[in-house]
Amino acid sequence: MQKRPVTLISGSGKGIGLALVNHYIALDHVVIGCSRSETKYSHKNYTHFCLDVSDEIKVKLMFRHIRRTYGGLDNLINNAGIASMNHAILTTIETVNRILSTNVTGTFLLTREAAKIMQQKKFGRIINFSTVATPLKLAGEAIYASSKAGVVSLTQILSKELGPMGITVNAIGPTPVKTDLIKSVPEENLQKLLEHQAIHRYGEFKDIINVVDFFLKEESDFITGQVIYLGGI
Repeated sequence: MQKRPVTLISGSGKGIGLALVNHYIALDHVVIGCSRSETKYSHKNYTHFCLDVSDEIKVKLMFRHIRRTYGGLDNLINNAGIASMNHAILTTIETVNRILSTNVTGTFLLTREAAKIMQQKKFGRIINFSTVATPLKLAGEAIYASSKAGVVSLTQILSKELGPMGITVNAIGPTPVKTDLIKSVPEENLQKLLEHQAIHRYGEFKDIINVVDFFLKEESDFITGQVIYLGGI
């Protein structure tokens, strides 16, 4: 009997993260999720941790549980992230620190701890989340876009550091998806962003899942350090 893949998804409480949880549970993965808030989602193959991805102590405790309970980790999907759209002059240092802490520190921390487990079996898939706001260099998103540029750099450099361990590291850059992440952004601003795309529509969960599935495939073992931006930019 083939062992179920063990998949960790951050930011799994709602939106894209929850859609990923549902998808991989349906594919018979053992799924571990984490978010800053509790979840009502329940399944025999799902375990949820309530934590901030930048909290090193709690993150290490979660990975200790993964190692002791499942004996390994196959996939890490670094979905947790926060955004802010505001002119730089009006952006507080609290906002700056919060975005960088979640998007950059959190992504690095989960990747580091996952790699420690994955290297034991010389196999792992790590997928990070960037954004089309980074290559588009959108006004009003200086800190958010910069934080995700940091994620791109992490992806490319860590792919080289972790490649010899049998671990691939790739990233996906979604276009806006109608989730809580963008609910405070004025519609006219979002429409201007969509106009930059080759395909002028919002992204959907299925678009993201399609790319994540591709990166996780066994046949994708020669694909690493790549960033796929959705929508055509």
